[in-house]
Amino acid sequence: MARNAHSQHRMRVARVVRSRIENGGERLWRMQDFRDLPFAPVAKALSRLARARSIERLSKGIYYRGRLTVFGRSRPNPSDIQRLAEKSRTIHPAGASAAHMLGFTTQSPALVELSTSANSLPRKLIGAQTVVRTRRPSAWIALTDKDAACLEFLRDAGATSELSPQETIRRMLQLLRADKRFDRLAQIAATEPPRVRALIGALGERMRARSHALTALRSTLNPLSRFAFGVFAALPNARAWQAKERET
Repeated sequence: MARNAHSQHRMRVARVVRSRIENGGERLWRMQDFRDLPFAPVAKALSRLARARSIERLSKGIYYRGRLTVFGRSRPNPSDIQRLAEKSRTIHPAGASAAHMLGFTTQSPALVELSTSANSLPRKLIGAQTVVRTRRPSAWIALTDKDAACLEFLRDAGATSELSPQETIRRMLQLLRADKRFDRLAQIAATEPPRVRALIGALGERMRARSHALTALRSTLNPLSRFAFGVFAALPNARAWQAKERET
């Protein structure tokens, strides 16, 4: 008797789930959209609807209800699914996308580049062509997009800049002075590769940052190491922060 009652309850939940999806039109669905219903029957109902091709499973707990068009089944809006990805994982711009955000280039990147502290990002959510840099330090979770974009730009040694070396340095100094950004980046610099730590130190010295922050940065560097500063080799104090000889 109890088993029969349980089966009937599961079937009622399945009907509610199917009805909401069919009446909801073209949209994305998440498990959270059914939080007023018991989890297990909802999960089973969504799995059955996906197997029946009534909805498409994009990622764990995320589904899409499309519509038929003259070109076939509609596809999810890329902006909507990227926002969904950002809700469950920290995502920041990287590469040319970071350079464009920061004003080092006016060219819109041909490919979107992202960074994340996660080990991976679901391709169906971010797009198959998106370039992803994974496993960034967990300290990045608390950063703004501009903070993280600055670190990505420094990791690339400014290679994505369209500006001259002098203009690139001037622009980066402006970014570091704004909103106490240098202080935030200096605080988490220990989680960055040595070259980035050296670059933050050299730039901080140019903007006359507090001496204790510069001393702390310098103490993390092996004094025998030399780093490729890229365009930042044009900094007057680059050699003092262990930059390699500039290529001629």
